[in-house]
Amino acid sequence: MRGSKKCEGAGCRCHGEERDDPRAVPLSRRRLLGATIVGATTSVLAGAGAEVVLPLAARAQTMKSPAEALQALVEGNRRFVERKLTFYQDDLAILQQNTAEKQEPFASVLSCADSRVPVELVFDQSIGHVFVNRVAGNIATTEIMASIEYGAVVLGTKVIMVLGHSNCGAVKATIDGKAVPGQISSLYRFIRPAVDAAGANLDAAAVANAKIQAQLLKESSPALAELVKEGKLSVVAAFYDVASGKVTLLTR
Repeated sequence: MRGSKKCEGAGCRCHGEERDDPRAVPLSRRRLLGATIVGATTSVLAGAGAEVVLPLAARAQTMKSPAEALQALVEGNRRFVERKLTFYQDDLAILQQNTAEKQEPFASVLSCADSRVPVELVFDQSIGHVFVNRVAGNIATTEIMASIEYGAVVLGTKVIMVLGHSNCGAVKATIDGKAVPGQISSLYRFIRPAVDAAGANLDAAAVANAKIQAQLLKESSPALAELVKEGKLSVVAAFYDVASGKVTLLTR
Protein backbone atom coordinates (compact mmCIF):
# COMPACT_ATOMS: atom_id res chain seq x y z
CA MET A 1 0.00 0.00 0.00
CA ARG A 2 1.38 3.42 -0.94
CA GLY A 3 2.51 5.46 2.09
CA SER A 4 2.67 2.45 4.39
CA LYS A 5 5.89 1.69 6.28
CA LYS A 6 7.85 -1.15 4.80
CA CYS A 7 8.90 -3.92 7.18
CA GLU A 8 12.67 -3.97 7.63
CA GLY A 9 13.02 -7.65 8.48
CA ALA A 10 13.75 -9.52 11.69
CA GLY A 11 14.94 -6.39 13.46
CA CYS A 12 11.65 -4.55 12.80
CA ARG A 13 9.32 -3.98 15.76
CA CYS A 14 6.38 -5.27 13.72
CA HIS A 15 7.66 -8.75 14.41
CA GLY A 16 6.95 -8.16 18.10
CA GLU A 17 10.24 -9.73 19.12
CA GLU A 18 11.45 -8.84 22.59
CA ARG A 19 15.19 -8.55 23.22
CA ASP A 20 17.08 -8.77 26.50
CA ASP A 21 19.11 -5.70 25.63
CA PRO A 22 17.24 -2.93 23.77
CA ARG A 23 20.54 -1.76 22.22
CA ALA A 24 21.35 -5.24 20.91
CA VAL A 25 20.18 -5.08 17.30
CA PRO A 26 21.64 -6.51 14.09
CA LEU A 27 24.30 -4.39 12.42
CA SER A 28 23.10 -2.75 9.20
CA ARG A 29 24.47 -0.29 6.66
CA ARG A 30 21.67 2.14 7.55
CA ARG A 31 22.53 2.00 11.27
CA LEU A 32 26.23 2.42 10.62
CA LEU A 33 25.52 5.43 8.38
CA GLY A 34 23.32 6.95 11.05
CA ALA A 35 26.00 6.48 13.71
CA THR A 36 28.57 8.10 11.42
CA ILE A 37 26.33 11.12 10.82
CA VAL A 38 25.66 11.54 14.55
CA GLY A 39 29.37 11.30 15.30
CA ALA A 40 30.25 13.85 12.64
CA THR A 41 27.57 16.24 13.91
CA THR A 42 28.81 15.91 17.48
CA SER A 43 32.38 16.62 16.38
CA VAL A 44 31.26 19.78 14.58
CA LEU A 45 29.35 21.01 17.63
CA ALA A 46 32.33 20.33 19.87
CA GLY A 47 34.60 22.21 17.50
CA ALA A 48 32.21 25.16 17.51
CA GLY A 49 32.42 25.42 21.28
CA ALA A 50 28.99 23.97 22.00
CA GLU A 51 28.66 21.84 25.11
CA VAL A 52 28.32 18.18 24.25
CA VAL A 53 26.71 15.83 26.77
CA LEU A 54 28.09 12.35 26.20
CA PRO A 55 25.53 9.54 26.17
CA LEU A 56 26.21 6.79 28.71
CA ALA A 57 27.37 4.35 26.01
CA ALA A 58 30.05 6.80 24.85
CA ARG A 59 31.67 7.23 28.25
CA ALA A 60 34.82 5.23 28.65
CA GLN A 61 34.37 4.38 32.30
CA THR A 62 31.62 4.17 34.86
CA MET A 63 32.37 3.57 38.51
CA LYS A 64 31.90 -0.11 39.27
CA SER A 65 32.47 -2.41 42.21
CA PRO A 66 34.56 -5.57 41.60
CA ALA A 67 31.34 -7.60 41.39
CA GLU A 68 29.78 -5.16 38.92
CA ALA A 69 32.93 -5.14 36.79
CA LEU A 70 32.93 -8.92 36.59
CA GLN A 71 29.23 -8.94 35.76
CA ALA A 72 29.85 -6.48 32.92
CA LEU A 73 32.32 -8.94 31.40
CA VAL A 74 29.92 -11.86 31.87
CA GLU A 75 27.03 -9.99 30.26
CA GLY A 76 29.25 -8.80 27.41
CA ASN A 77 30.28 -12.38 26.65
CA ARG A 78 26.64 -13.45 26.70
CA ARG A 79 25.89 -10.85 24.01
CA PHE A 80 28.90 -12.08 22.02
CA VAL A 81 27.71 -15.69 22.14
CA GLU A 82 24.18 -14.65 21.18
CA ARG A 83 25.48 -12.41 18.35
CA LYS A 84 23.82 -9.36 19.92
CA LEU A 85 26.87 -7.11 20.15
CA THR A 86 26.36 -3.49 21.18
CA PHE A 87 29.89 -2.04 21.21
CA TYR A 88 29.64 -0.77 17.63
CA GLN A 89 26.81 1.54 18.65
CA ASP A 90 29.20 3.59 20.78
CA ASP A 91 30.49 6.68 19.01
CA LEU A 92 34.16 5.79 18.51
CA ALA A 93 35.14 9.39 17.77
CA ILE A 94 33.74 10.52 21.11
CA LEU A 95 35.35 7.59 22.93
CA GLN A 96 38.73 8.45 21.44
CA GLN A 97 38.32 12.09 22.41
CA ASN A 98 37.17 11.20 25.90
CA THR A 99 40.16 8.90 26.52
CA ALA A 100 42.88 10.95 24.83
CA GLU A 101 44.15 12.41 28.10
CA LYS A 102 43.61 9.45 30.41
CA GLN A 103 42.28 5.92 30.56
CA GLU A 104 39.98 4.44 33.20
CA PRO A 105 39.35 0.79 32.25
CA PHE A 106 37.06 -1.10 34.60
CA ALA A 107 38.65 -4.51 33.96
CA SER A 108 42.03 -6.05 33.25
CA VAL A 109 42.38 -9.28 31.26
CA LEU A 110 45.47 -11.48 31.06
CA SER A 111 44.92 -13.37 27.82
CA CYS A 112 46.87 -15.68 25.56
CA ALA A 113 48.30 -14.03 22.45
CA ASP A 114 46.28 -16.45 20.31
CA SER A 115 44.59 -14.65 17.40
CA ARG A 116 41.38 -16.57 18.05
CA VAL A 117 40.90 -14.78 21.39
CA PRO A 118 39.97 -11.15 20.52
CA VAL A 119 39.43 -9.95 24.08
CA GLU A 120 37.43 -6.75 23.55
CA LEU A 121 35.18 -8.47 21.02
CA VAL A 122 34.65 -11.52 23.24
CA PHE A 123 33.37 -9.24 26.03
CA ASP A 124 31.55 -6.74 23.77
CA GLN A 125 33.67 -3.80 24.94
CA SER A 126 35.04 -0.75 23.16
CA ILE A 127 37.82 1.84 23.50
CA GLY A 128 38.97 2.52 27.07
CA HIS A 129 36.99 -0.24 28.79
CA VAL A 130 39.44 -3.14 29.17
CA PHE A 131 43.16 -3.12 30.00
CA VAL A 132 44.42 -6.11 28.01
CA ASN A 133 47.70 -7.94 28.65
CA ARG A 134 48.55 -10.69 26.14
CA VAL A 135 51.29 -13.29 26.09
CA ALA A 136 51.40 -16.86 24.78
CA GLY A 137 49.98 -19.14 27.48
CA ASN A 138 48.47 -16.24 29.51
CA ILE A 139 51.32 -16.51 32.01
CA ALA A 140 52.08 -14.17 34.90
CA THR A 141 55.69 -13.27 34.21
CA THR A 142 57.36 -10.43 36.11
CA GLU A 143 56.76 -8.02 33.23
CA ILE A 144 53.13 -9.03 32.85
CA MET A 145 52.58 -8.73 36.59
CA ALA A 146 54.04 -5.21 36.54
CA SER A 147 51.65 -4.24 33.76
CA ILE A 148 48.65 -5.68 35.60
CA GLU A 149 49.70 -3.91 38.80
CA TYR A 150 49.77 -0.65 36.84
CA GLY A 151 46.24 -1.32 35.65
CA ALA A 152 44.96 -1.95 39.17
CA VAL A 153 46.96 0.52 41.26
CA VAL A 154 47.23 3.45 38.83
CA LEU A 155 44.29 3.05 36.46
CA GLY A 156 41.83 1.60 38.96
CA THR A 157 40.68 -1.62 37.33
CA LYS A 158 38.21 -3.45 39.56
CA VAL A 159 38.58 -7.00 38.29
CA ILE A 160 41.49 -8.99 36.86
CA MET A 161 40.60 -11.99 34.73
CA VAL A 162 43.16 -14.61 33.67
CA LEU A 163 41.65 -16.04 30.50
CA GLY A 164 42.79 -19.46 29.32
CA HIS A 165 41.33 -20.99 26.19
CA SER A 166 40.70 -24.26 24.38
CA ASN A 167 43.29 -25.76 22.04
CA CYS A 168 46.05 -23.49 23.41
CA GLY A 169 49.25 -23.87 21.39
CA ALA A 170 51.54 -22.81 24.24
CA VAL A 171 50.03 -25.41 26.58
CA LYS A 172 50.21 -28.07 23.87
CA ALA A 173 53.88 -27.31 23.22
CA THR A 174 54.59 -27.64 26.94
CA ILE A 175 52.83 -31.00 27.04
CA ASP A 176 54.74 -32.24 23.99
CA GLY A 177 58.07 -30.97 25.33
CA LYS A 178 59.71 -31.13 21.91
CA ALA A 179 62.61 -29.04 20.65
CA VAL A 180 61.36 -25.72 19.26
CA PRO A 181 63.06 -22.78 17.52
CA GLY A 182 64.08 -19.51 19.14
CA GLN A 183 62.90 -18.62 22.63
CA ILE A 184 59.59 -20.48 22.55
CA SER A 185 60.69 -23.01 25.15
CA SER A 186 61.14 -20.19 27.69
CA LEU A 187 57.36 -20.34 28.15
CA TYR A 188 57.40 -23.94 29.33
CA ARG A 189 58.59 -23.35 32.90
CA PHE A 190 55.56 -21.14 33.61
CA ILE A 191 53.06 -23.66 32.22
CA ARG A 192 54.73 -26.86 33.47
CA PRO A 193 53.01 -26.78 36.93
CA ALA A 194 49.61 -26.92 35.20
CA VAL A 195 50.68 -29.85 33.01
CA ASP A 196 52.04 -31.66 36.07
CA ALA A 197 48.71 -31.13 37.83
CA ALA A 198 46.34 -31.92 34.95
CA GLY A 199 48.31 -34.36 32.83
CA ALA A 200 48.34 -34.55 29.04
CA ASN A 201 44.71 -33.49 28.51
CA LEU A 202 45.09 -30.22 26.63
CA ASP A 203 42.02 -28.32 27.81
CA ALA A 204 42.32 -29.63 31.36
CA ALA A 205 45.90 -28.32 31.47
CA ALA A 206 44.78 -24.97 30.05
CA VAL A 207 42.11 -24.72 32.76
CA ALA A 208 44.65 -25.57 35.45
CA ASN A 209 47.08 -23.03 34.01
CA ALA A 210 44.50 -20.21 34.17
CA LYS A 211 43.79 -21.03 37.82
CA ILE A 212 47.48 -21.21 38.71
CA GLN A 213 48.30 -17.89 37.02
CA ALA A 214 45.38 -16.17 38.77
CA GLN A 215 46.58 -17.52 42.11
CA LEU A 216 50.11 -16.31 41.36
CA LEU A 217 48.81 -12.79 40.77
CA LYS A 218 47.02 -12.80 44.12
CA GLU A 219 49.88 -14.34 46.09
CA SER A 220 52.99 -12.90 44.44
CA SER A 221 51.97 -9.25 44.25
CA PRO A 222 51.65 -7.39 47.56
CA ALA A 223 50.06 -4.48 45.70
CA LEU A 224 47.29 -6.65 44.26
CA ALA A 225 46.87 -8.63 47.48
CA GLU A 226 46.25 -5.42 49.43
CA LEU A 227 43.56 -4.27 46.99
CA VAL A 228 41.87 -7.67 47.18
CA LYS A 229 42.00 -7.58 50.98
CA GLU A 230 40.39 -4.13 50.99
CA GLY A 231 37.58 -5.33 48.71
CA LYS A 232 38.63 -2.97 45.90
CA LEU A 233 39.69 -5.67 43.47
CA SER A 234 38.84 -9.24 42.52
CA VAL A 235 41.08 -11.70 40.66
CA VAL A 236 39.41 -14.54 38.78
CA ALA A 237 40.29 -17.28 36.32
CA ALA A 238 38.18 -18.13 33.27
CA PHE A 239 38.23 -20.38 30.22
CA TYR A 240 37.29 -19.39 26.66
CA ASP A 241 35.96 -21.99 24.22
CA VAL A 242 37.18 -20.86 20.79
CA ALA A 243 34.49 -22.94 19.06
CA SER A 244 31.42 -21.63 20.91
CA GLY A 245 32.73 -18.23 22.02
CA LYS A 246 31.59 -18.87 25.59
CA VAL A 247 33.65 -17.80 28.59
CA THR A 248 33.25 -19.97 31.71
CA LEU A 249 34.30 -18.66 35.11
CA LEU A 250 36.64 -21.04 36.92
CA THR A 251 37.06 -19.04 40.11
CA ARG A 252 35.40 -15.99 41.62
